[in-house]
Amino acid sequence: MSVPDSFPAEIADLIETGRDFHRRGWSLGTSSNYSIVVDRAPLTLLMTGSGFDKGRLTPDQFLLVDGDGAAIGETGLKPSAEALLHTTLAKAGAGAVLHTHSVPATVLGELFLAEGVLRIAGYEMLKGLPGFTTHEAEAVIEIYPNTQEIATLARTLEARLAETGNPILPGFLMAGHGLYTWGPSLADARRQIEVFEFLFEVVTQKRLLSGSF
Repeated sequence: MSVPDSFPAEIADLIETGRDFHRRGWSLGTSSNYSIVVDRAPLTLLMTGSGFDKGRLTPDQFLLVDGDGAAIGETGLKPSAEALLHTTLAKAGAGAVLHTHSVPATVLGELFLAEGVLRIAGYEMLKGLPGFTTHEAEAVIEIYPNTQEIATLARTLEARLAETGNPILPGFLMAGHGLYTWGPSLADARRQIEVFEFLFEVVTQKRLLSGSF
C-alpha cells in the first residue's frame, strides 16, 4: 500500500497545515518541514518530502522515515536534511514536529544568538504554552546556531531534552533560520506555533516602533 493510501487523514491534516502556514507567511517557497509520528515500535514518522512548496502540498509528496531519519521503502522522495531533528524530538516523546521560517523568527533568532535565548514576558498569549498560567511569567526560548551539521545539533538537542531539572520549552530557534515546535499531537504543535509566532511578531513590532532595531 502506498504512503498516501496508508495515512490519508494524517496527510490531509499536514496539507491543510502547510496551506495555513503558507498563507500566514510562516512557510514560504520550499521552506519548512512537518512530521507526525505514526508508529513507535519501530519509530516511524510521516514527513513532508524535501523541496516542495508547503502551500501546495499533494499526497504524493510525503514519505515515511525511520528513527535515524532515513526514508523507508521504495520512494523517489528525499527526507529533509533536518529529519534527524524530528526523530530526536519524537524519541523524546513528541507526536508531531513543525518547522517554520517566518521573518520574525528568522530575525530574532539571529539578533539574540549571542545571548543564546530570547526572553519574552508580560503577554497574555504566553498562557497558550504548556505550563504557563499567567502573563507575568517569562518564556525563555533557546537559540541554536544555524548549521549544516545536523547530526551534531541533534546530539546537542538530545542531551538538552534529557535534562530533567531545567525542562526546555516545546520550541527553539535556529539563528537566521526559523522555529522548531513540537507537541503530543499535531493540534498541540500548531497551537504552539501560533503562540510563538504571535509573540515573535509582538517583540519585532515593539522593537521597530521603539527604534531599538
